[in-house]
Amino acid sequence: MISEQAKQRMRELAARYPVARSAVMPALYIAQAEEGYVSRAALEAVAEALNMTVDDVESVATFYTMYYQRPPGKKVIKVCNSISCYLRGCDALIEQLERRLGIKRGETSPDGRYTLLTTECLASCGTAPVLQVNDEFVENLTPELVDRLVDQWEAEFQTEGQSQGRSPAGAGGC
Repeated sequence: MISEQAKQRMRELAARYPVARSAVMPALYIAQAEEGYVSRAALEAVAEALNMTVDDVESVATFYTMYYQRPPGKKVIKVCNSISCYLRGCDALIEQLERRLGIKRGETSPDGRYTLLTTECLASCGTAPVLQVNDEFVENLTPELVDRLVDQWEAEFQTEGQSQGRSPAGAGGC
């Protein structure tokens, strides 16, 4: 459910543009920030705030890869598969990530840790192949670097799991 505050921010944003529909992309970001992905309620809220049809908003949300159609994993991994990355072996790296993460491109792992996506261009052709994990770029990928990244992510999740709500043995609690 999209909050009234978010809807108000969308309306205020739309007022800055000569044509309200020009605010559709930033409004979708606001909606996605509220729910973690662009849900049906998010599409409806954006459409209402910008006086657009839900179909028009959905056509924008489904065209761009930065808007998630389903709840994404904690680590969203976008691997560039444009020509520069392709010529430098991105397909093999994507297959390696699929094996290591146990998911195919376009999927989210059952535990919600990872979403693996391919994208047409991450605008880093000079350092191909490249991926983006959440908002951080990793360039000049190699099979060894991909393995180190996955190991690092797994270690982060392990550490996170150990620190969340687990009290030492014998410690009292309420």
